Amino acid sequence: MTIIFDRHSDQNGDEIGEKNQGITKEEQETELVLDAGFEAPHTNSFGHTFRDYDVESERRRGVEEFYRVNHIGQTVDFVRKMRDEYGKLNRTEMSIWECCELLNEFIDESDPDLDEPQIEHLLQTAEAIRKDYPDEDWLHLTGLIHDLGKVLLHSSFGELPQWAVVGDTYPVGCAFDESIVHHKYFKENQDYDNPSYNTKYGIYTEGCGLDNVLMSWGHDDYMYLVAKENQTTLPSAGLFIIRYHSFYALHKSEAYKHLMNDEDTENMKWLKVFNKYDLYSKSKVRVNVDEVKPYYLSLINKYFPAKLKW
Repeated sequence: MTIIFDRHSDQNGDEIGEKNQGITKEEQETELVLDAGFEAPHTNSFGHTFRDYDVESERRRGVEEFYRVNHIGQTVDFVRKMRDEYGKLNRTEMSIWECCELLNEFIDESDPDLDEPQIEHLLQTAEAIRKDYPDEDWLHLTGLIHDLGKVLLHSSFGELPQWAVVGDTYPVGCAFDESIVHHKYFKENQDYDNPSYNTKYGIYTEGCGLDNVLMSWGHDDYMYLVAKENQTTLPSAGLFIIRYHSFYALHKSEAYKHLMNDEDTENMKWLKVFNKYDLYSKSKVRVNVDEVKPYYLSLINKYFPAKLKW
């Protein structure tokens, strides 16, 4: 598989200036400028601004319907049931790279910015981070594996519906913050009017730590469980990124900070670093898989066992 990823320098603007000659404005806007800091492209894969849930398009209508179903179905009972069922990790055994290849069959219906197979996004994210943070190899690997929980869409994992696998995540068991995208649909969630679940703290206490908070079920929480139970040696910040990278109400709107503890606050710094690569690398850039695969295999061997229980 060949996916081209243009690495270039912006030192003094000279090299980029030469490369941009004869390149259209649209092509320039989809390039990732990584040296001297990450510069986000102006538009996503569809030519729209990133995470624009209001721009009129067929894709937008599908995304809104996704969140309607998601917000109705993600209840405390549902999350507990999924964590109990999938936390057993008795579905199969496979390596991290085998999971990357399995995931390549799917496109995320909740994402207004991306219509590419998942492995392309994973490598775009990992390579962008690698360019800017060459010494943080754990962060490169986190970029590669952060979405592997989307294998829940596969038939061998129960073929869960997309609303139970992808999309923005948020706590259940307390009030749904109004910053959550398409918040209005929570009114049809059975927990919405439950006095045990619809207050600021709900079933939690101030500073209890996000690790003690039930998050809406999906690929984030599943991959977190897989990594943790398979005894990964990734630092806690890596696990934090995996579990909360879709928690936009927190890292975009700073909702639910009252549930965080000191460790969460420290790890949040890395999540904010990661987030810009996760979001803004979703453009028409490409990576040569065969070229970068040996590097990522070496990281997998460093931080994970050869085979994982899933």
